[in-house]
Amino acid sequence: MLLLKLSAQDLLALHRRRRMVSHLAARWRYFRGSDASFTERCAWAESLISLANDLVAADRGNVEMVVECAATLDESERPEPRLIDVVLVGRHPYEHRPSVQLVELKRWSMVTRIERATADLVYVPGLGDKPGMGDKKHPALQLREYYEAFTSSRGPFENAAFECGGFAYLHNATEDSVRPLIGLDAPTGAYARVYTADRRAQLLDDLKESFAAEGGAAEAETMLRTMGLRNTPLLDAMNWSRGDDTVFTLRGRQKVVADDILDAASKILPDPELPAFVPDERRVIFLVTGGAGTGKSAIGLQVKAKLEGQGRTVKYASGSRAFNAAIQEHVGYGDKQFRETFTYFSSFVEPRETPLDLLICDEAHRLRDHSTNQYWSEEEREKWGKGPQVDELLDASRLTVFFLDEGQSVRPNEVGTVQLIKDAAERYDAELLEYRLREQYRCGGSGAYIHWVRAVLGVTDEAPELWRPDGLMHIEVVDTPEELERIIRAEARAGASARMVAGYCWPWTEPVGEEKRLEADVRIGDWHRPWNAKSETYCADGVPPSDIWSVHANGLGQIGCVYTAQGLEWDWCGVIMGEDMVRRGDKWVFQRGKDRKEGPDSKIKRVDLPGSLDPKVSASGVDDDDFARLVRQAYHVLLTRASRAAVLYSTDEETRAYLKGLAGQVEIHGLRPTWRNLPKEARPPHLPRANGRRRRKRGKASGSDPKLF
Repeated sequence: MLLLKLSAQDLLALHRRRRMVSHLAARWRYFRGSDASFTERCAWAESLISLANDLVAADRGNVEMVVECAATLDESERPEPRLIDVVLVGRHPYEHRPSVQLVELKRWSMVTRIERATADLVYVPGLGDKPGMGDKKHPALQLREYYEAFTSSRGPFENAAFECGGFAYLHNATEDSVRPLIGLDAPTGAYARVYTADRRAQLLDDLKESFAAEGGAAEAETMLRTMGLRNTPLLDAMNWSRGDDTVFTLRGRQKVVADDILDAASKILPDPELPAFVPDERRVIFLVTGGAGTGKSAIGLQVKAKLEGQGRTVKYASGSRAFNAAIQEHVGYGDKQFRETFTYFSSFVEPRETPLDLLICDEAHRLRDHSTNQYWSEEEREKWGKGPQVDELLDASRLTVFFLDEGQSVRPNEVGTVQLIKDAAERYDAELLEYRLREQYRCGGSGAYIHWVRAVLGVTDEAPELWRPDGLMHIEVVDTPEELERIIRAEARAGASARMVAGYCWPWTEPVGEEKRLEADVRIGDWHRPWNAKSETYCADGVPPSDIWSVHANGLGQIGCVYTAQGLEWDWCGVIMGEDMVRRGDKWVFQRGKDRKEGPDSKIKRVDLPGSLDPKVSASGVDDDDFARLVRQAYHVLLTRASRAAVLYSTDEETRAYLKGLAGQVEIHGLRPTWRNLPKEARPPHLPRANGRRRRKRGKASGSDPKLF
């Protein structure tokens, strides 16, 4: 965890706007579950600013200040992690590698030696009247613990070469007033320097010797990624690994789940080369729940790769065509065998002759009562899809893993719940192992952003609060759809992955004519744009099919919805809220809409009554409570598709004003992650593998051969 990551000059800019302390306090409350004390707030306002001013005075204002940072990944997962006051991150001026200084900030103005004690223990007057309250360890002893952890193989830079030191800064003290801290018997080491107000000149010189002037944005980004605060986007991670292995770093509870699945496989599944004389017939079901971005798919893909490497038969099933198609197109084109390991829940209606070793069911909240398929013949419809879909999945494998988030169910016929899996396990007399994932790795790893979205949408009962920028996620609310599109297109041109999505509040027209032209259904004033193509082949002007809209370069000009966005993410996501969910006073109001034909003989429809036009969700058979829940959850999915920045627009003026009040002023200094302003380490190329592009049947006026991000 960390509370803030900003360069020294940007931290001062935030402080001048009187937002730094309030931001840190909000982050503290989120992580620690309690309000920061008055003393803590005073320390931030005084000590952090003193250090930042000194960095600027030393012409090192670009050095990154990482505030209240855990020393290792293991430490950050403890209930009460030990936190370093500040980690200064930059580049060494001579060694051309990362340079780090661990800083312990103290507002002490005087220190005396405890009688007969060494300098390891000192007395600080004014810290309380009770005996022992003023007895404190030498700051260098704290720094030694941090230093040893930080430079270990589990530290943020792992085994990479970097310069590391540390110092205590007592900006209210003089050398004479804290003499015991710097005496001959004081601790020594690279982490044991002590600076006071009258040693400020020495501090400035040493900062220049530790850091280059250009700063350390790239080095800080590397550190955040290693600590799990910047997770590799799912498709990019798979793409870089060529689908043969994954580059996910499983952390904490994620690793426990993966290890337990692999352990169960080793105990229950027969050795492919040495079958057991008496086969183990036990069935095991893993039920893993967690919100968006908690790493469910990363666990599944890692386990899949491991077991396939052992010669096991594994399938990865999902209820989302967009998710599967994005993996196949972005990662698996040119590799038929790899693509065929990704399938759908409805693919197991016909019993397998030999059960799979492992079936991974991602997005199990999208399970249906019964399997259906629009391509089945009448004979197949009579034969298949009669039993519960969950039973078909359990019949297909010895080990079954369900990844589930009940908060992402967005259609009335989606029945996947924890209870459904429990009931099925009981019917099959299977051992059920349950796990709950909590740590957030989507949305830049910003758990605070997820918390903010849920509060704003009313998913939780907590009152929403003003967004406090955290350097991990960025939010802004715009006044027009034109402005939203301008931002999204600008970031995409610069190299970021970016898409526009919207609530289902406009009609959705099939491609028109032989050339398969898209109708601009989404109409807001003079701004008209089409939905992504409702087609399985390319359309006019090279517009991609719906299932690969999310990863195709030509998908940028269309608007996606929850069904084509679920399970995916982009660096920048523009979210258009329609009038299916509007703010009225102190509550959300949910509205069903109506459409009308544009003309008597026209197949094109327009909005007649603003509101939801999703035929599944707004149907008369869906009661008002379920309708509100499904609309709310759809926007929760859309607002959590961004990994760096979310741009919001509502067609309703009162709703827009409400969102603006909660998003706050757009922070430019160091907190708006435009692609051009990011260090190269924070700009992974969104590119496919160089060889083997999958070709699809195309429409007649299809344009040029598609190129992927």
